[in-house]
Amino acid sequence: MAFSAKTAELMEIFQWLSEEESYQLDENQLSQLREEIGDVLIYLTGLADKFDLDPLECAEAKIKLNETKYPPHIVKSSAKKYDEY
Repeated sequence: MAFSAKTAELMEIFQWLSEEESYQLDENQLSQLREEIGDVLIYLTGLADKFDLDPLECAEAKIKLNETKYPPHIVKSSAKKYDEY
């Protein structure tokens, strides 16, 4: 539950910003972003540890799976799900 709350706090930083504004955070926003990324990473690392998982291995496996499900030459500029191709 805390992980969900922390990810929501991370997203709140960007909630009312345009895409352009989201790339131009002020020092206060950057400080808040650093803290929330830290919180999310702490919770994620703790969760991975409880199940004896390496978060980097999980990410690499997911990237490989996504490359199979969403081949760039087919899905570029499309919002379809993998089962719609």
